[in-house]
Amino acid sequence: MSLSIVTWNVNSIKSRLHLLLPWLKETTPDVVLLQETKTVDDAFPRMEIEDLGYNIALFGQKTYNGVAIFSRLPLEDIRIGLPGDDSDMEARYIEAVVSTKDGAVRVASAYVPNGQSPDSDKFQYKLRFLARLKAHMQELLKLEEAFVIGGDYNVAPAPIDVYDPASLDGTVCYHPLEREALYSILHLGMYDAFRTLHPHKQTFSWWDYRSAGFETGKGLRIDHLLLSPQATDRLVSCEVLQNLRGLEKPSDHAPVICALKM
Repeated sequence: MSLSIVTWNVNSIKSRLHLLLPWLKETTPDVVLLQETKTVDDAFPRMEIEDLGYNIALFGQKTYNGVAIFSRLPLEDIRIGLPGDDSDMEARYIEAVVSTKDGAVRVASAYVPNGQSPDSDKFQYKLRFLARLKAHMQELLKLEEAFVIGGDYNVAPAPIDVYDPASLDGTVCYHPLEREALYSILHLGMYDAFRTLHPHKQTFSWWDYRSAGFETGKGLRIDHLLLSPQATDRLVSCEVLQNLRGLEKPSDHAPVICALKM
């Protein structure tokens, strides 16, 4: 069997149900990792998702942030929040284990802070968050298990991942310090699923609403599925589903989907 895993920053679950529900019904991915759900857990449209056959794990927050995991298989060992800073109450990380008859895969949904601007406190928070994420992945790697941490990382790793590397260099999402932080995670032994299978393909996953970015091709690839070596050994496909960005009232992000052979 294969296990399909999707990451998608929906930019408000309630505003994107008209896209999400038909897509889930038609595509039936096994695991869905959402970011920016922007609602408290009690107000989440749980019934609509469960009616499609999904188990749900939530870490919500009013108006901002919010992450979720949907799975057609049981969710076990659910963990809320990223370790390393007990004072950080923002809903940006959730993790669980999905068990199949052919083995288990740990999955997580991560929403890395945008950072606002390089001279802001929010940018420093972003770098600290990436450092905590690295430390957590380092601990997970010691378990020598298959795991996938998908999410909106708000970092484009390389020139091929942005529409204009010269003008964007030093700006948020393509700042040298951010890229260094992401590469330090990859250097632990993690693999970028899309780039592993498509080393020379330029594809974006985010386009700014304000500048007609999608219509003009001005995008960034900032949504990633990062895989442990054990998961990478099972990787058979990975694509960015740009068609969903072109539909009515879309998120500014497109989903990224991978398949693992179990």
